[in-house]
Amino acid sequence: MAGAGGSPWPLIHGERRALLGDLEAAGSDPELWRTRSLCTEWSVHQVLGHMLSTAMMTPTRFLREFASARFKFNDFSAAGVAAHTADDPAQTLAAFRAALDRTSAPPGPVEAMLGEAVVHPEDIRRPLGLRRAYPEEALVRVADFFKGSNLLIGAKNRIAGVRLTAADASWTHGDGPEASGPLLSLIMVMTGRKPHLDDLTGEGVALLRGRIG
Repeated sequence: MAGAGGSPWPLIHGERRALLGDLEAAGSDPELWRTRSLCTEWSVHQVLGHMLSTAMMTPTRFLREFASARFKFNDFSAAGVAAHTADDPAQTLAAFRAALDRTSAPPGPVEAMLGEAVVHPEDIRRPLGLRRAYPEEALVRVADFFKGSNLLIGAKNRIAGVRLTAADASWTHGDGPEASGPLLSLIMVMTGRKPHLDDLTGEGVALLRGRIG
């Protein structure tokens, strides 16, 4: 199944709003916000700060801040998290709310922003025990983008030689031993999230597991 055409921004904005609603409902317990996310170097609060940083990014700002980080992407990302993660999570949440409908982005395909709007909220939700029925269109478009991309996260190399089959959507990719499961879990595994391997079945899972640290 091919992803629907058109701008991904309505889907991006919808996923931002859904995350905002979940986090507002989850409450202000400091322990919740300190929970380790699936981006293991960051708490769920810091992942939200990262999403805010990216939502505020423009190509000009990206180039300036990337140069300030001596063109080291991890340092660049860490600086963005530090700048946009307030001491009080309520402040970060308020700033994220104000940025919900922005259409600014770093250089590159806007589909990457849709990937961020699916993957990072799941980085937050899963450790908190939250669940979302992500729109199939969003998942298919993200999966179609990541399957051919090695930019930053190396998804294309990670899934090479494995046939991915979504159990809940008409989506398949690749050849080789199969790994089957929810499309969301396939996406998260494509981007290196180890916990989602537990949602998959098939002989290809062992190959994927060996490629995720």
